[in-house]
Amino acid sequence: MNVVQIRQKVSEPEWQTRVDLAACYRLVAHYGWTDLIFTHLSARVPDSIGSSEGEAFLINPLGYLFHEITASSLVKVDLDGKILSETDYQINPAGFTIHSAVHGARPDVGCVMHLHTDDGVAVSSQADGLLPLTQTAMTIVPNLAYHDYEGIALSHDERERLVAHLGDSNVMVLRNHGTLSCGENVSSAFLNIYLLERACSMQVRALSSGAKLNMPSTDAIQTVANQISETNLPLAKLAWPALLRMLDAQDRTYRD
Repeated sequence: MNVVQIRQKVSEPEWQTRVDLAACYRLVAHYGWTDLIFTHLSARVPDSIGSSEGEAFLINPLGYLFHEITASSLVKVDLDGKILSETDYQINPAGFTIHSAVHGARPDVGCVMHLHTDDGVAVSSQADGLLPLTQTAMTIVPNLAYHDYEGIALSHDERERLVAHLGDSNVMVLRNHGTLSCGENVSSAFLNIYLLERACSMQVRALSSGAKLNMPSTDAIQTVANQISETNLPLAKLAWPALLRMLDAQDRTYRD
């Protein structure tokens, strides 16, 4: 099915979500956060919310590299795992477990991102997890959740424990596995994963230097937490158009 046919079959809100999620895949490729075809990002289909046919989300077709993802190639799937869109591809079973868990439990979440970056996995394997070493980390740590490793996420039984550990947080470290973020939309989920991944990279560099570390004071850490909770700036909304301009200047095919 070509791009025109797919666009004619879906609503305008769904198409816009497809474009944003495809852009998110391209951004993950741009920042070097990919793991071949083995991680996944998803977005809730807006007009499936409250639908009599049940809710659905979009996710990558298993077999595409992230720089190949387009709006029309994304696969629509319901919370029971039934593929609702025409595609020649399957979806990642572990991806379905993780994303269906969050979308099913958190109606406030419009997008979920899961990565296996070198630095994210490194921090996920450290006993102390993410430390409040940097300003970037301090914006994340107060609301960071953790989920212990149980094996490759193929068992649907794990979903209940994963969402219980996530709670109402929008950032999570999957122990010995990787990182996860969510948000009310694609742009907010992207900003959350960007900050988490940057904080992990800064920690890995600081620890690997061998120098004595300077831990900020408890008061400073709490001050940052308070400042973040009180800010009214729509940071994700401000950053997203600039990121799209960057992608458009490089390659606009994610919009297809």
